[in-house]
Amino acid sequence: MTHIITDTLKILQEADKEACETSRVSENEPISSKKRLFIESYGCQMNFSDSEIVASVMRDAGFATTSDANDADLIFLNTCAIRDNAEQKVRIRLQHLNAIKRRKPGLLIGVLGCMAERLKTKLLEEEKMVDIVTGPDAYRDLPRLVEEAETGQKAVNVFLSREETYADIAPVRLNSNGITAMISIMRGCDNMCSFCVVPYTRGRERSRDPKSILAEAQDLFEKGYKEVTLLGQNVDSYKWSINQENGEGSQVNFAQLLEMVASIHPDLRVRFSTSHPKDITDEVLYTIKKYENICNYIHLPAQSGNSRVLEIMNRTYTREWYMNRIDRIRDILGEDCGISSDMIAGFCSETEEEHRDSLSLMEYAQFDFGYMFIYSERPGTPAAKKYADDISPEVKQRRLTEIIAVQRRLSLERNQRAIGKVHKVLIEGTSKKSAEHLSGRNDQNKVIVFPREHYKPGTYVDVLVTECTSATLKGHAVSTVTV
Repeated sequence: MTHIITDTLKILQEADKEACETSRVSENEPISSKKRLFIESYGCQMNFSDSEIVASVMRDAGFATTSDANDADLIFLNTCAIRDNAEQKVRIRLQHLNAIKRRKPGLLIGVLGCMAERLKTKLLEEEKMVDIVTGPDAYRDLPRLVEEAETGQKAVNVFLSREETYADIAPVRLNSNGITAMISIMRGCDNMCSFCVVPYTRGRERSRDPKSILAEAQDLFEKGYKEVTLLGQNVDSYKWSINQENGEGSQVNFAQLLEMVASIHPDLRVRFSTSHPKDITDEVLYTIKKYENICNYIHLPAQSGNSRVLEIMNRTYTREWYMNRIDRIRDILGEDCGISSDMIAGFCSETEEEHRDSLSLMEYAQFDFGYMFIYSERPGTPAAKKYADDISPEVKQRRLTEIIAVQRRLSLERNQRAIGKVHKVLIEGTSKKSAEHLSGRNDQNKVIVFPREHYKPGTYVDVLVTECTSATLKGHAVSTVTV
């Protein structure tokens, strides 16, 4: 593995950096003559990352970004379709934006992303609230679609690609703190979980050239960023073939990519999301252990703690397999490794006993925090076609309430373990609750708040934790870390 990392880093150092420069303009570029673009993102981190790609594409087409929808000539909503509630939020927002449009003739509104891919022309023809509909693989076509919409035509492109990764587009860092950034390493998903629309809205899985990933990470570090998060629907299945001079090929897997990024500089923190229980390997865990700057935190969605439910979800692992992965994480990375999860309440035909299996799995794993949802049937998914959504809303809500109560207790217990210990914190900004306090995260992805004193965002500081809630650690700085 070492020779692959060394060779790839050499390629990176010698390569022309044009790919990372093609979308870049001067930060001082006058924008008074430009049209204004407003982007609002919903859902997962991948959507927020995609919005930065869209901003880059539209900047090259002559648009500057604005944070005020009322000031915009073009409004894009980058949408999520994973739950019905997410789609309803977008529809309500579109009603508000169309009120602005009635007051501002010429304003164009577009829906991007997963909801656009799922509903396609329905948004244009039936609901008539948008001018542009664009799927996640068609963002390069946005300038043409905008021009088409400016003539009064409805513009749509929801073509899904097997190759598009946007590897050559340098994202515009929207609402950036200049400290943390996301890097998309792959797109799409091949897992076909029965409840999920992602394979249908984002297409098949494809990985991005590691050279472009390393170049983006290097560029961010040189600009002063201190942390990158590698993004993918399933980062553990990342793979890229490198052709060697002798004609034979070797493959870069996720553990190797993780090591390459960590090797850029020890002061660049590395996180990643999301891991799939069926694919996360001991090699990945040992790579995390090897590098101090790879954060000791893993998001490992379980979705259910019962093997029968996992089978009809098509998660392709059992309760026992998941528990084994938790055991390996604890064995290799230690009991303090941060682990979070996703859990669905009230999936089709789930019994009370099976629900209790989810609660007991949470107890076994000792999750630091979690993302918990009521099952929301999505049209067109295998679950919608095969299984009745037969759990009443009342039962779903009660089960979700029980899941949340267990997780809140576990989060508090896990946070209490941090009291009395010193944690290295990357300061990200001012605390949301007090201008006199700063906030950052530790190795386990826990938010730590402490008095501002003379410390500044973008620096590392050692913080002694003295108290906590279920969501936040609190303490005071004991020293600045030299980096």
